[in-house]
Amino acid sequence: MKVTICGAGRTGHLNAVLFKQQDGIEVSVLTSSADLARRWREGEQVWQAHVSDDKVLKGKIDLVGTNPRIVLADTDLVVVTQPAQARPVLLQQIASHLPRHKPVYVGAIPGFCGFDWLAESAFSGHDNVVIWGMKDVPHTAYNLVPGSEVRMGGAKAELYVALHRRETAEARAGLLDMVGRLYEAPVTMLDDYLEITLTPGNALMHPAVLYGLIGPGAPWQHRPFDEPIYWWSDCPQVGAEMLEACDAENQAIKRAAERLFNIDLASVKPLRQELIEAYGDQIGDDSTMYSLLRTNKAYAGIQAPLVPNSPGLGLVIDRGSRASHEDIAFGQALLLEIAKRLNVAVPAIETTYHWARAYHGNLSQPPLNYVPAKWAEAIA
Repeated sequence: MKVTICGAGRTGHLNAVLFKQQDGIEVSVLTSSADLARRWREGEQVWQAHVSDDKVLKGKIDLVGTNPRIVLADTDLVVVTQPAQARPVLLQQIASHLPRHKPVYVGAIPGFCGFDWLAESAFSGHDNVVIWGMKDVPHTAYNLVPGSEVRMGGAKAELYVALHRRETAEARAGLLDMVGRLYEAPVTMLDDYLEITLTPGNALMHPAVLYGLIGPGAPWQHRPFDEPIYWWSDCPQVGAEMLEACDAENQAIKRAAERLFNIDLASVKPLRQELIEAYGDQIGDDSTMYSLLRTNKAYAGIQAPLVPNSPGLGLVIDRGSRASHEDIAFGQALLLEIAKRLNVAVPAIETTYHWARAYHGNLSQPPLNYVPAKWAEAIA
């Protein structure tokens, strides 16, 4: 089985190494980095993943390149790990280079931000493409040295995937077989892709924590950080409370979608429950959202994106990070569009979204024209 990973960041690198631990898996990586492709050609083909303090996995990657025609040749499964803001261009770039003589499974890890709708638009006329997504990343990953090594954090106990509504029972069986070959954790098929789109994740979590750290009245609203901070172990109480408010609104969106479409979205659980089930005994204290975030060992060591405070002293939030361009401009924007179509009030999500855009100062808002025009119109 040939697997092509689009993106050589933390998730892409880690999955490339993990896939190469399985027998009979060929792994190619499509990257935008000419330097990374050159280094692979010159012999830097073994990538590493530190899975614990005393265990390192190694995988010899079969191909790393920038040319989609070459990298995607005869692929069976495509895994998109690039951030949401890069996916519209990427999917248009790869569409004409996918094999046409057999089913090709194109999915995203994670599959959020409406990937099913985005892929449907990009692959119009490609009837052999099966669109899928994974509910979350199988493992956290950090400390990436591109093309060399990465460190693996907490692993999910169970993995969840979903197909675009258009796909067949045959495609369902094919996806479960393929993904099951790649991961040790059990894989469960979800009934509806909305279970991924509405899964509480970074689009709720990162903006809420940022709001608690540097938003109105926050400790660092008008001053830089003296040292690096960590997303979760340094999350302030107000950030955790804002996150709980945003999560409650996400649950209201879920309930409205269930009523309109007469579907069961029970897998879209409240965030605290979701995290407890995902990380179990890796959490020291799960009594509140605040204590859970600060004591989850799987989250320990994950730094918030910071850059030097030029020309002053200290550090400030990196406005170029994916926390802005993925979680806010794509993730939160899509949630607001869905809530609008379902007539659900989401004041906390609106607050963090509009504050974050104002804080950023120059955060472009991509069009959401990939969302089907008539989706949920019956409730209007």
